[in-house]
Amino acid sequence: MTSNMNEDLAEIVILSAIRTPIGALKGCLSALKAHQLGAVAIKGALAKLNGTILPDEINEVIMGQVLTANEGQNPARQAARNGGLPYLVPATTINMACGSGLKAVILGAQAIRAGEAYIVVAGGQESMSQAPHCVSMRHAKKMGDTTLIDSMVHDGLIDAFNHIHMGITAENVAEARSVTRQEQDEFALQSQLKYERATSLGHFDTEIEPIIISTVKNLNDGAAAIILCSNRVAKLKQQIPLVRIVSWAQTGIDPLIMGLAPIKAIQEALRKANWSIDSVDLFELNEAYAAQTVAIIRELRIDPEKVNVNGGAIALGHPIGASGARILVTLIHTLKRTGLQRGCAALSIGGGMGIAICIEAC
Repeated sequence: MTSNMNEDLAEIVILSAIRTPIGALKGCLSALKAHQLGAVAIKGALAKLNGTILPDEINEVIMGQVLTANEGQNPARQAARNGGLPYLVPATTINMACGSGLKAVILGAQAIRAGEAYIVVAGGQESMSQAPHCVSMRHAKKMGDTTLIDSMVHDGLIDAFNHIHMGITAENVAEARSVTRQEQDEFALQSQLKYERATSLGHFDTEIEPIIISTVKNLNDGAAAIILCSNRVAKLKQQIPLVRIVSWAQTGIDPLIMGLAPIKAIQEALRKANWSIDSVDLFELNEAYAAQTVAIIRELRIDPEKVNVNGGAIALGHPIGASGARILVTLIHTLKRTGLQRGCAALSIGGGMGIAICIEAC
């Protein structure tokens, strides 16, 4: 095998990247289960390729999802099938909390690089509105009241080690890094203003697959799907990739300050890419909380003008299992729209982790 062919096989590219709109909790998408949202994203991502890649050519589907109670067996498998893929395509649901959607993409890239797959659909899906309240009835209670557990809060928003809400970890970050309330309010306002401007200018149009529903309110339910393959496969299919994946990294930190974990993840991903902070054109940082995002920007000395140029999760929403893929989809389309080259996406993860990926426009 020639060196060029080896390079083509090792280089992972993204051919298509699509997301659904993001619905508010109990909002316009609340009637749809996570796998139904995922199916829309998968079908939309395939449709963008105009038949050059057939459904039965997909080797695997990997979808991140955090809240799976009452979703049925393996929601990724359901999303794949309802998204138009045949039964012969296997699917896996993975849970890395807020990093699930991005971890799914990284797992897909690793499978391709290892020679286990040629073409992978990866992304994330979540319906926080559909998360049930649960009660343990396996052993009947002899007497007294029984407590209902909100699975959305218990499984998605509570630190399993310290039994505190994610919001408390943001307060810890604000205190540890001296991020004032005024700084947080200003950052949140700018996120909303950037989102409003981006929406009015149609900047999200190319990345969103519409969902037809009977009634519409304000638009945190949603999904995103990405089709990735080796550069060799892209050439065989005569497809011009959107971006290539350059590097990725993940890291751990004290869960009490989990919001700072992306700092090391970004540094490690940049080191692997042989990039500097200043050489990156755009950053997509998941805005779980304003305090942590301000702290990350400040500590890494990132130019704020490069961060979340279309607004972030404070404005768009944070469907936890889908957000990692969502910010990557947005980053890809923003690079293509602006003609810029290098991008980095990163998230903090409940339980004290961070994850980051570096991409470059083709």
